Amino acid sequence: MKIELTESAAKQIRKQLAGRGKGLGLRVGVKNVGCSGFGYTYDYADDVQAGDHTFEAHDARLVVDTKSLEFLDGSTLDYV
Repeated sequence: MKIELTESAAKQIRKQLAGRGKGLGLRVGVKNVGCSGFGYTYDYADDVQAGDHTFEAHDARLVVDTKSLEFLDGSTLDYV
């Protein structure tokens, strides 16, 4: 299983973490948002929990839980 992270997205993650002053990376997930399907969630990752998967590229880290990874596998995270 794999999630790609562009250099632009990695740069933004590093910038946000530096401004915050702490954190391991970006936590990305998927949640049920009612009858309209699923929505993406984004938050700071301060730790890696049991069942989490990490992906690293361009000196930045993504943290994804197992359930969300089923939906995000093969995705590319970019920042424009």
